[in-house]
Amino acid sequence: MFGKGSSASRTRRRNDILAFLALSAYTAFALFPLFWIFLLSLKTQKDVIATPPKFFFTPTLENYAVVLSRPDFLTPFKNSLIVTSGSLLLSAFIALPAAYALARMEFRAKEDLAFAFLSLRFAPELIILLPLFVIYQSFGLYDTYIGLILIYQLITFPLMVWMMRSFLEDVPKELEEAVQIDGGSWFTSFRMIITRIALPGLAASCVLSFIYAWNHFVFALVLASQRTQVITGGLLQFISFEQIQWGAMAAGVMLAIIPEFIIAVFALRYMIRGLTAGTVKG
Repeated sequence: MFGKGSSASRTRRRNDILAFLALSAYTAFALFPLFWIFLLSLKTQKDVIATPPKFFFTPTLENYAVVLSRPDFLTPFKNSLIVTSGSLLLSAFIALPAAYALARMEFRAKEDLAFAFLSLRFAPELIILLPLFVIYQSFGLYDTYIGLILIYQLITFPLMVWMMRSFLEDVPKELEEAVQIDGGSWFTSFRMIITRIALPGLAASCVLSFIYAWNHFVFALVLASQRTQVITGGLLQFISFEQIQWGAMAAGVMLAIIPEFIIAVFALRYMIRGLTAGTVKG
């Protein structure tokens, strides 16, 4: 009996070690491109184009100094903060009541409406960009913050609706019944659930929506000019007819991911609770 128990323990330990090694290998594989970009940001142009690639070199911060001194990087960085924050605020204002209605109320064609929201993410961007460009030119929305915030709803709104709906469906309905017994309205229930119980789900959906919107490239490339261009398009400024400034572009990428990293770190605790909302608890 002890021999069998010892053998099972060794088997579990071996499986744990294999799983740890496999996850470590996958993590290293997934993070290697980011590590390579970080190395490029510390290289001179000569070291960047060296063949074979150099893993050992004298690091320099010149690329970061160049990037931070260029308005064609700082302006898109500021624009991204404005557009992404504005799109999140607008999405939250619209998506939270929509998610609450889909999760807590019963009405005809509810699932059809939910799928219609989700289908906004299915629309091929390259197909809708040409008519959007014409519409934006006609209504004066081209190259404006408002225009970009509106079109970014195709990114943030469906994600926020579906994530918040999943979280709200896991909230016991007895809480709403208790509020109604105390004389509260549906808006009182909505406010209590969103600001207290559903806050982890709101944090998770906001973080993921921010990341998707911050990293988006196509909409701003077509519907914005240099005045309102976002960071993903601003990085193209390091590509010219004469050369590609690989080191400066890599430094710009490292600086561009700082807001995402900061938001993810501060909201990590809420993200874990929010992303596991709606799962089966046994």
